[in-house]
Formats: sequence, structure tokens, C-alpha cells
Amino acid sequence: MSSFEDNSFDAVVTTCVFCSVPDPIKGLKEIRRVVKPNGTIRMLEHMRSDQPMMGKMMDMINPLVVGMIGANINRDTMKNLELAGFKLKNEHRILGSMYRLITLDPNK
Repeated sequence: MSSFEDNSFDAVVTTCVFCSVPDPIKGLKEIRRVVKPNGTIRMLEHMRSDQPMMGKMMDMINPLVVGMIGANINRDTMKNLELAGFKLKNEHRILGSMYRLITLDPNK
């Protein structure tokens, strides 16, 4: 049983969350469930770089980073957002494509 009813929140904000949750798609679906249909979702998240060389480097060192701090630095958060049913409203890339400020439409 969930702690919050459907459509409970006007806004949801995350900052560097989805690198460390065990099931990111489940967490994203929970956000989608609790935000109101006309609500706002803003995320500042780091993720695997779109740049091929940097992305491969992130893949190689990810096991070390997970072991040290528990964060996955190579998650495909943009794909996870799509799988969770969100519609991208705005995306601002920071440090190439490793950090992104994202605004989402709950797409309800």
C-alpha cells in the first residue's frame, strides 16, 4: 500500500536520485502516479553521457563507483523516463550530456 494517494502533488522535484534507486522505472512510475495531471516535474539528474567515448569510460568505471558510493553513473535515465510514460517538455544539458535539467509532462 502506498503512502500517498494518486494525483496528490502539484509538483515533484528530484536531484541526483535516479542513479541510486534500486528500480528507477518503478520510482519514476510512482512519481507519475502521485503528481496531478497538470502538475510539474523537474529533475536535475546525472546519467550516462551520449558521447561515445565518455559513455564507454563511464561504463568501465561504474562498478567501482557503485562499490564506493552506491551510485550508478551510467544509467540511461532518458530511456527510463520514456519507459515510465513521461513526455519530455524541456531538457537543458550540463557538462555535455552527463547532467540534465529536465521538465516533464506527466502525460496523463
